Amino acid sequence: MTGELPVDQILRGECVETMKTLPDGSVDCIFADPPYNLQLRGELRRPDETVVDGVDDAWDKFDDYSAYDKFTREWLSEAHRILDKDGTIWVIGSYHNVFRLGAILQDLGFWILNDIIWRKSNPMPNFRGRRFTNAHETMIWAAKSPQSRYRFNYQAMKALNDDLQMRSDWYLPLCTGNERLKNEHGLKLHPTQKPESLLHRVLVASTNVEDVVLDPFCGSGTTPAVAKRLGRHYVGIERHPDYVKAARERVAREERLTSEHVAVTPAKRDIPRIPFGSFVETGVLPAGTALYDRQKRLKATVTPDGTLVSGNQRGSIHKLGAMLTNAPSCNGWTFWFFERDGEMVPIDILRQESVALRNVG
Repeated sequence: MTGELPVDQILRGECVETMKTLPDGSVDCIFADPPYNLQLRGELRRPDETVVDGVDDAWDKFDDYSAYDKFTREWLSEAHRILDKDGTIWVIGSYHNVFRLGAILQDLGFWILNDIIWRKSNPMPNFRGRRFTNAHETMIWAAKSPQSRYRFNYQAMKALNDDLQMRSDWYLPLCTGNERLKNEHGLKLHPTQKPESLLHRVLVASTNVEDVVLDPFCGSGTTPAVAKRLGRHYVGIERHPDYVKAARERVAREERLTSEHVAVTPAKRDIPRIPFGSFVETGVLPAGTALYDRQKRLKATVTPDGTLVSGNQRGSIHKLGAMLTNAPSCNGWTFWFFERDGEMVPIDILRQESVALRNVG
């Protein structure tokens, strides 16, 4: 029986049983770092990173995956149920389990959007020298279904990557230094604590402010900590009492940024269609205003009907820009500039300011 969604809480309990208490379609995004296989000593466990990266041959000699597949199918089924119809899930794993995770995701109806390679800038070495250094993990990003209108903040990812398209291989370091949580003995508290930079990119890419993010294997609390910082809501699930305590304390220390500081660059499809002429008729950019290209090599004049005139050529902000540059097309919003307070600014700033005023209203 599902109840209210316990937002902004870290719950102590078994993953599947706790997920069963959450309402249908109640979360916008899930990030899951599930326990790796193998059922050594009869229990699902996370190995120390030195074992994962150094490779313990005992892992590869274990060939009964039935219990692990059953567990994976159970928690992913619950994840599918509680995910919003337009929500997405991120699942991270190594070569030990990521292929099984991918197959089960597809079996349950998830729609795989990307596989992301997290290439570690400081991987653990292969101490035995019998295999390649295991220097990456794989994240599967999937929508709830092929019909999902999932969120992808393309412009924000491009801005984060020096205005270049973000690729599917991410070069980020392991969690080290002050970011790594320690126990009372000064040893690392959690063997597979993920770096905050990884979760930052995940959440900026696929969520919006006030979205609800679930981490069903919360561990030391990286997902809820970054979610809170970015103005998202969170629900964490963790069974180990020491991890629960550390995660709650970690999140309590985190400052939640205000909405204006965490809003990401909107995708073009999210910008309302505002006619250029509306700025002319309201006097924001009156007829007779001079517009220029970025280098001030071209000049046009705004007319009362919202078209531009340059010499004997006339057209919309898009058409005239294309004609004057002999280009097949032109985005007039970013091509044309006008002078304001002694500075040249693109006319697109008018549209951005109009959207901001609507949101405030």
